[in-house]
Amino acid sequence: MREPTVALQRQTDPAAPACSPMADTLRMKLDYDQLTNCMRCGFCLPACPTFRETGIEAESPRGRIALMKAVADGLMEPDQSFEDQMNHCLGCRACETACPAGVKYGQLLEQARDGVERHTRSHRLWVRAARRIAFKGVFPHQGRMRLVGGALKIYQRSGLRKLTRASGIMKLFPKHVEQMERILPDASCKGVVEQIGERHGAVGPSLGTVGLFRGCIMDVLFAETNKNTVKLLQAAGFDVVIPPAQNCCGALHAHSGERDQAAELAKNNIRTFREAGVDWIVSNAGGCGAMLAEYDHLLHDDPAWKDDAAWFAARTIDISKLLSEHGRLPDAYGHPPVSGEKVRITYQDSCHLRNGMKSSSAPRQLIRRVADAEFVELFEADRCCGSAGIYNLTQPEMSMDILDHKMEHVKRTEAHYLLTSNPGCLLQMKLGIERAGMSDRMKAVHIVDFLAERLGNPLAAAFPAIDN
Repeated sequence: MREPTVALQRQTDPAAPACSPMADTLRMKLDYDQLTNCMRCGFCLPACPTFRETGIEAESPRGRIALMKAVADGLMEPDQSFEDQMNHCLGCRACETACPAGVKYGQLLEQARDGVERHTRSHRLWVRAARRIAFKGVFPHQGRMRLVGGALKIYQRSGLRKLTRASGIMKLFPKHVEQMERILPDASCKGVVEQIGERHGAVGPSLGTVGLFRGCIMDVLFAETNKNTVKLLQAAGFDVVIPPAQNCCGALHAHSGERDQAAELAKNNIRTFREAGVDWIVSNAGGCGAMLAEYDHLLHDDPAWKDDAAWFAARTIDISKLLSEHGRLPDAYGHPPVSGEKVRITYQDSCHLRNGMKSSSAPRQLIRRVADAEFVELFEADRCCGSAGIYNLTQPEMSMDILDHKMEHVKRTEAHYLLTSNPGCLLQMKLGIERAGMSDRMKAVHIVDFLAERLGNPLAAAFPAIDN
């Protein structure tokens, strides 16, 4: 990595002006070769959701890279406006797919946020406390995540939810928060391992052993999706192991400037799955999968973990791609529940699955195998929905603007099912359907759940233990 200009200047000229600690940290962390790879051609501009919404150069990948490079070259101090621009980015990485020079923008963004987070004091006290509790106290610990799931389950099923809604308390919150509360799926205090166990054999001759990455939020709000993932993998001919010692992938940490914590989480996952002796590490969440597949980059400067991280990243694959390219698939996935009904299906890409893991065709190939169904391509399905991890909570105005524009295209498909491959995207799509008033005619579903349902009764008979 080449040193930025200002670093050379300060080595040769002791009289060079001193810079802030944040600027020094950013210069140390930012990959200067990647900064200079940007040709400022502008191909990224139409791919960037925030630039499309605002038309402001600083809200584009090219503009943000220019800001990073200006700091690295000592031409500007990273002030509040610099920090705001780094936080306004969704991190969808659509610019990487559009970039002819192959600039690793996602890595630059994480490096910038990491440098900012080490010095920022702009967070309010309650925000700093919430970050500390979430990133260090809850997400890394599966047991604590299940406690959160149990508390949410009590709220949802004890009558508290009905009382809260009837009292009008939710109207005190912003509208999108009230709507989000309405579309939250039923939570669980038991994850996939607690419900069905750690090991599951293939149906028929085994094609290999798959290690299922169960996630943290996935295992609390979407435990059924994890169970259905096991079903599909078994039906496709894979032995499945779910190592119980695994933890959060670290994506939320890395995207929020907590890279050291993300690295620690990565090390435990690498150790756990390597000891399990798996052939593939499968994710059913695009955001998690993209993070897992880049553990080699996250730990490339750690000689003790570099090789193991490369082993892990090379074996990480999305469920759709594994099923499509390596699995034994049925000729078609079942029939609609109502005989003779032909359903219309559309699909919203997970940004990190498409732009990070470079997998956009596999989900569509699986959808097209669904019997008695019509697949309708969603216009700009490759554009971010505005979820972006916790972006819809930290930047609600921009997130809702992007979502509402997305739903204009969704409405034109006249689809019965809106499928996606990531829990955050799924919640955002559910929210979009609620905001657009389409709940009576459209349903947002994870692609795994949709395909598992279409396999129908024969699959249920094959896995009685899972369905108990």
